Amino acid sequence: MHQYLLLKIKHYLALFLAGLLSAIVVTVLWQVVCRYLFNSPSTVSEEIARFLLIWIGLLGATYAYMDNAHIGMDFVINKLSLKQQTLSKILAHCSALLFSIAVLIVGGVNLVELTLVPVQRSAALGIKMAYVYAVLPISGLLMAFAALAHLQHCNNTSTDNKEH
Repeated sequence: MHQYLLLKIKHYLALFLAGLLSAIVVTVLWQVVCRYLFNSPSTVSEEIARFLLIWIGLLGATYAYMDNAHIGMDFVINKLSLKQQTLSKILAHCSALLFSIAVLIVGGVNLVELTLVPVQRSAALGIKMAYVYAVLPISGLLMAFAALAHLQHCNNTSTDNKEH
């Protein structure tokens, strides 16, 4: 069940990331056009691009974790026995779960609350910085769910190996 839900979340996250990536391309292109063709740089496009990059970076890292695409030490892991490989995967996913809860969710919620009251606004756009920082707990929740799904998969895999 978790794996099916993880695939659905990954699909919609990929679409959302594609939209964010398209938006940052258009924003940076607009900045270049304004600066070099009109000789009048846009005052807001740099800030929009910066905020989009924050969202792309955190949600992209979450997507990579969901897809097991993060950098790993395969040359070390491949030398381990099957049981040791499973244990190292479990340790890695438990570490990711702990990080996503402690840093991204708890720390992110604290940061959002700090910038929500009193309201901290961005310089050029005037939007609440809490909206920008909201990606921290969002990516934390998604990463925590992915870690739990990966842990369940490790458990199912080790159970299947014991039966054979």
